[in-house]
Amino acid sequence: MFQSIRDTLPQSRILRGLLAVIVVSLLLAPFIFDGSRALDTAARLCIFIVLVASYDLLLGYTGVVSFAHTLFFGIGAYSVAIAFDHVAPGFGVLLVAVVVALGVSTVVAVTIGLVSLRVKAIFYAMITLAVASVATVLVSQLYLYTGGEDGMTYRIPRVLTPAFKLLDDKVLGVRINGKLLNYYLIFTVSTVLFLLMVRIVASPFGKVLKALRENDFRAEAIGYTTVYYRTAATVISACMATLAGVLMAIWLRYTGPDSVLSLNIMIDILLMVVIGGMGSLYGAIIGATLLVLARNYLNEAMGVAHNAFIDVPILAELFNPERWLLWLGVLFVVMVYFFPLGIVGRLVRGRADHG
Repeated sequence: MFQSIRDTLPQSRILRGLLAVIVVSLLLAPFIFDGSRALDTAARLCIFIVLVASYDLLLGYTGVVSFAHTLFFGIGAYSVAIAFDHVAPGFGVLLVAVVVALGVSTVVAVTIGLVSLRVKAIFYAMITLAVASVATVLVSQLYLYTGGEDGMTYRIPRVLTPAFKLLDDKVLGVRINGKLLNYYLIFTVSTVLFLLMVRIVASPFGKVLKALRENDFRAEAIGYTTVYYRTAATVISACMATLAGVLMAIWLRYTGPDSVLSLNIMIDILLMVVIGGMGSLYGAIIGATLLVLARNYLNEAMGVAHNAFIDVPILAELFNPERWLLWLGVLFVVMVYFFPLGIVGRLVRGRADHG
């Protein structure tokens, strides 16, 4: 298994270096970055790497465009939220919630796949968008169970909260408490899920998916049933997104439409895939890192620039922190212009051109 995973690593030394820096930074985040905000950013990044990679498994490897990916993300999060809020915040309850969430996501994914994947790509995208919209309405209507528009705040197992202390003394200046355990639970599960997806795309099944992406008519001609393989990819992608939703629910201790079902999250996922590079799960790491950091720290960076150019009115106004969304859009346009294949695709292609 590990040999096949090593074989999938990009050949670009620059890319390998970037990936190594990101992984090591996430591994040591509690010890090298100060403050709860940095830890929260690292945890969200781990979760979004899984979420974006699961979407790339569908889009980048089968060419299927879906706007319902946040639906499965939400199923995972709401399953945990409802279980903890209405039953009890225990690990046994969490396990049952995860099994139920995976079951529901599998049924929904199979239904969408078998019914919708026979139509043209644009119609499939429209169907998935409609399904995601229906899910958002249902969450709002079933407020007795879901909290409606306000969402749900709930307790999680005490061992995963700051109130739980594993050690009385700090280690390297860091409190060894439940929040730290929660973070490393998120990091460990995210790592395992990502490596599992890498293993899947390196398997014969993954090679068939690539064949379908390149030329589905030829794949059909040599005996592969397109709709079945794409439905299987949809189910795997959905289950991975569901598990990412479970992790988000455990970390945030809050679940609401804006945190897991928002169209903005779906747009962010698409941006991360495009920036990182479609058809390369490692692109999910790069894309998610850039966009998560930009969303969390671009505003502050612009504040520093604004103060630096305070004596130059035009530049000071241009770097006004309130315009951070404008600069985020500019960043995206620049990335697409200079990296049309994504960062991973550009680096890999550049190495091939010089190799």
